[in-house]
Amino acid sequence: MIFWEIAKRNIRLHMLRSILAMLGIVIGVVAIASMGILGNSMVSSVSESLKSVGDSVIVTPYIGGEGMDEFDVGSSFGSRRLTNHNFQQIKRVSAPNKAIPVYSTSDHMKIGVGRKDIVAAIYALPSKDVPDIMKLNAGDYNNGNSGCLVGSTFAKDHKIKVGSRISIGTDGSKGTLRVTGIIKERGMSFDISTDSAIVVTDEWFENAYTRDKDYDQVVVKVREGDTATVKKKIEKQLNKRKDNKIVSVIDSKATLASIYATFGTITTFVTAIGAISMIVAGVSIFNIMMMSVNERIKEIGIMRSIGTQKKEVMSMFIYEAAIIGVIGSIAGGVLSIFAGWGVSALMLNTTKYLWTLPTALSVTQGIAFGILICLACGLYPAWQAANLNPIDALRHE
Repeated sequence: MIFWEIAKRNIRLHMLRSILAMLGIVIGVVAIASMGILGNSMVSSVSESLKSVGDSVIVTPYIGGEGMDEFDVGSSFGSRRLTNHNFQQIKRVSAPNKAIPVYSTSDHMKIGVGRKDIVAAIYALPSKDVPDIMKLNAGDYNNGNSGCLVGSTFAKDHKIKVGSRISIGTDGSKGTLRVTGIIKERGMSFDISTDSAIVVTDEWFENAYTRDKDYDQVVVKVREGDTATVKKKIEKQLNKRKDNKIVSVIDSKATLASIYATFGTITTFVTAIGAISMIVAGVSIFNIMMMSVNERIKEIGIMRSIGTQKKEVMSMFIYEAAIIGVIGSIAGGVLSIFAGWGVSALMLNTTKYLWTLPTALSVTQGIAFGILICLACGLYPAWQAANLNPIDALRHE
């Protein structure tokens, strides 16, 4: 089509100006798409870290008000604990879902021979309930009272393997345990953070720390119904008196939804910042197109005088804006993948979430927005060119 060829000719005649306009679009697309990629990668990272606890309700002692007589004093993670009576209430109202009581503390320990003391978290829960919360990378769950499980980060940091021995307590005062399994990495979690901890049986813990059945928390794995309903039942049963609350209850699914919404807001915000650079590039396109119209007024007058229609003149300038927009946006889309890779590697220390559908959507949206901005900024100059008076245009010097 002749008007398409004229548009390409004009871009070639003003190549430097056109390249600078494309560069602005490239920068805008890279900013929008790379920020979208980073936001989506952050959401994917958090989702993977927390997917194992999305079906949990976590119950801990309430520490914001009255009710001291419901708890004992002396927990290493707080002054209150859940009594066995509290646990039985939670177990009853959350049925048929499984309620798992958890002890927790921290203590000195030695690994192997000649190693310096370290301090690490210790969790204890019934052996039969361990597979419901954590999976293993190596070894087995059958630890008995002389064995323990260790988190993957703990094992890596201290070069622990299945069969290694750990002395618990100052100078081994709490005894020695053999590592029977390495817990698969769980990342962030709302219930128990096992990556840098060890896990023992509740029986061993009660004997070693002379602890009665007073727990630091209870984890309810919700298999039937929804977490919100279980949360309400527990609160209704144990927090009957508003001035004397006994427990704090966390609905992991609701917390996850809140986290995702927060990340979505952050992603939208940073993408909007990138869009500002695209708008600036659009202003540059607008100026270039206006310059192109002013430089070709006489040419437009000649074309109109020989019968060229307004829509044909207008299409010539729209084509010019489209060429700049498409080339600049596609180049920006390609570069944004590399930018997203770099940003993800720097911020998240991983690029495994790069090749996903959300990434493709972010790049596509960036490209589409770039093309749209170019076409929008070319509309008025094209309309002005099409509506020039042919007589006045021929007289223009």
